[in-house]
Amino acid sequence: MKYPLASDTWDNKEVEAIQSVIKSGRYTMGPMVAKFEREFAASFGSLNAVMVNSGSTANLLMVGATVLHPKYDLNPGDEVIVPAVSWSTTYFPLTQYGLKLIFVDIDKDTLNIDTDKVKAAISPKTKAILAVNLLGNSCFWNQLRSIAAEHDLILLEDNCESLGATYEARALGTMGSVGTFSFFFSHHMQTMEGGMILTNDNELAEYMRSMRAHGWIRDLPHANSLHTKSGDPFEDSFKFVLPGYSVRPLEMSGAIGSVQLQKLPAMLEARRKNSYMFQGCFNKNPNLRLQKEVGNSSWFGFSIVLQGKLAGRRKELIKALTSAGIETRPIVAGNFTKNPVITMCPHEIRGELTAADDIDSNGFFVGNDSKDLSAEILHLESTIRAFESGV
Repeated sequence: MKYPLASDTWDNKEVEAIQSVIKSGRYTMGPMVAKFEREFAASFGSLNAVMVNSGSTANLLMVGATVLHPKYDLNPGDEVIVPAVSWSTTYFPLTQYGLKLIFVDIDKDTLNIDTDKVKAAISPKTKAILAVNLLGNSCFWNQLRSIAAEHDLILLEDNCESLGATYEARALGTMGSVGTFSFFFSHHMQTMEGGMILTNDNELAEYMRSMRAHGWIRDLPHANSLHTKSGDPFEDSFKFVLPGYSVRPLEMSGAIGSVQLQKLPAMLEARRKNSYMFQGCFNKNPNLRLQKEVGNSSWFGFSIVLQGKLAGRRKELIKALTSAGIETRPIVAGNFTKNPVITMCPHEIRGELTAADDIDSNGFFVGNDSKDLSAEILHLESTIRAFESGV
């Protein structure tokens, strides 16, 4: 590959962190995970950070805890408005907790949920909005927060692709009641596998800590919102109070996370420098539409939507890019409602999905990285220009 989707961001510091965990003999979730949680929460100005084994399970606990906590009016059969473009595990936790997906279109330029379409989709059964910051780019959070406040809706945030991005100087992942992150290999931070949940709601954090480990109270303080402990370790270690899972992270992932968090500012700066190069090469091409930045994007990747004389030619172009050693992906999952699994998900589409359909047919993205991609981006530019000349 001359231009891969992602690459390793580790050096000897991450390896040393792994070795320190091996020497300790404690491999399952323990003090290194707790340390990383404290550091992550502090860096984002959040009261609570709960680490899990993936961004997908972060979404699962976010939804599950919000449904189970009695002070949040979110119950099976209620409607949740979601964008038509996102990853599968944005949606699955909602259906798994009996909620109905209400799909609305995205904004064709930002690729995020269209706030006007959100307003039009609200019904008496609507209880929540789950908004997604796609490919490092912020939603219009002032508008979403205003809509949620006006209609008394719960506002949840899937920030798995946008670690480090901001909107009006506020960190994404802190915009709603709960925000989620992913530390998968191709993401801004890499902890082997891993995810994080941020919330300022202490009780909701306790629910998620219990659900993360079987639904027990072992990881909670003596006095907590779920069940006051007896003080007898024999009894308290196996007291189950919620329907939970086993989605704990490894100690290695926590130790790596602390190292990666220290590197994050420099890695974000490199990604932004690459974005200037990318936009300089492509933003004046009438046959390509780039993602419009909202706030300060952390540029997960670089999206391209074909238009003009290149519209409808994606298959041919992807073949040319692949031959040139350039790795590509669909824009997340395209229009998710076109996936066969949708028949298993209670849902409704409100309004036309014009923009989602467009990127489903004409969109793709290439990778960004925390290293200089000048040569790779120039290679991409020359390959696309060569393809254009033959069209």
